[in-house]
Amino acid sequence: MRRLPLQALRLAVLLLVGAGSPLAHARAHAATPVYGYEVVRTYPHDPNAFTEGLFLRDGFLYESTGLQGASSIRKIVLETGSVENERQISSQYFGEGIVDWKDKLIELTWKDQIGFVYGIDDFETRGEFAYQGEGWALTRDDKRLIMSDGTSRLRFIDPETLKETGGVTVTDEGRPVDQLNELEWVKGEILANIWQTDRIARIDPATGKVKGWIDLTGLLPPEERARADVLNGIAYDAKADKLIVTGKLWPRLYEIRLVAPKR
Repeated sequence: MRRLPLQALRLAVLLLVGAGSPLAHARAHAATPVYGYEVVRTYPHDPNAFTEGLFLRDGFLYESTGLQGASSIRKIVLETGSVENERQISSQYFGEGIVDWKDKLIELTWKDQIGFVYGIDDFETRGEFAYQGEGWALTRDDKRLIMSDGTSRLRFIDPETLKETGGVTVTDEGRPVDQLNELEWVKGEILANIWQTDRIARIDPATGKVKGWIDLTGLLPPEERARADVLNGIAYDAKADKLIVTGKLWPRLYEIRLVAPKR
């Protein structure tokens, strides 16, 4: 969710290959299928955008960016990357995930335990709400919001009252999968970036079980990855069946098609 110093990033990479990490656990359990990908198309992306939240609506891309003093919400023309509307978030907040609900855009903040509600057409403030713990990401189905907080638990939120109504713990082969980051609702599943990995979990919302992994290793070329940050950002257009992913400070977005595991 946040930017790490170079030494800390190197340490994080080393830790990821340890037995207790989500990535190592995914590799260790062949019973959970691992999907590959094909790139269908690429789109421009602001390489200075520290992506936290992403979704598609009416053909436009909506994005929230993080970092203290540099957080924003944006409405973007997908094909060109041009910004149609933008709002800078107060410098005291580290902006996090966003989701749309009816005529509203709802945003989390990282550690301040406060979220904001805006008009989706004008980005004008409509209200605030409180929650316990950290805020990482948001998505929704047609009845509720779904929130991640960096743990293995996904919270269910009433979209009208913005109060927590329940939740589910995400597991793979019986073990909790934490560091759940950016989320997207896709064909009855919750897709979740796992922070500091190149994998996305496909989660059953009823049980929390990981139904499969999407391995996006190599999506951003190594020479560009060195100047960028982690994979983070999933958006889905149900009408067009279009799945888009990106990362923090990545120079482009990728429309991808999943490739089924080899048998």
